[in-house]
Amino acid sequence: MVWVAGRRRGDGTPVPRVRMTGKERREQLLDVARALFAEKGFEVTSIEEIAHRAGVSKPVVYEHFGGKEGIYAVVVDREMQYLMDHIVNALSGGHPRELLEQAACALLDYIEGSTDGFRILVRDSPVASSTGTFSSLLNDIASQVESILGLHFSRQGYDRKLAALYSQALVGMVALTGQWWLEVRKPKKDEVAAHLVNLAWKGLSHMDHKPRLRTR
Repeated sequence: MVWVAGRRRGDGTPVPRVRMTGKERREQLLDVARALFAEKGFEVTSIEEIAHRAGVSKPVVYEHFGGKEGIYAVVVDREMQYLMDHIVNALSGGHPRELLEQAACALLDYIEGSTDGFRILVRDSPVASSTGTFSSLLNDIASQVESILGLHFSRQGYDRKLAALYSQALVGMVALTGQWWLEVRKPKKDEVAAHLVNLAWKGLSHMDHKPRLRTR
């Protein structure tokens, strides 16, 4: 057993607890760091504060992750994988309008249920790379949308090569609206999704085969 510093029973004796395994300690540190990065951002959060909130010494954090950049990278990688899996699993295909609904609802569900994670993903940080940013994650999601949208384009007589452009536009619209809704939380989630789908689908269902600008 390990004695918890600062915690005592009514008779003054320290309160014992079972020592964490290495895996349990790692998960605890990740949970603490995730909350701090969401609350304060990468720059302001320090190893000292992570260690303090976890009730350990700084060397324990360094032992598990090598430093702040290391623990941040793990937090971001795990959050990105969770969001990617969440959205891709929701894209069951079918009618393109259903695809739009699935994508919009999946992202808004994630924002509602994993607010800390989303705040971390949409922040810039000095350790974010070209393969570890929110924009790269959106590109991955857009690729999933593109493959399904391309089939719809082919059936409707549109240039299938344009599916990449439209998938980027649709995913970007949903993502930016999600960032806005993260802070305001109005209207309700399903209403936001319905308006997104309304805007996107009305546009997709009335597209010109060869659109032209009217002002040039």
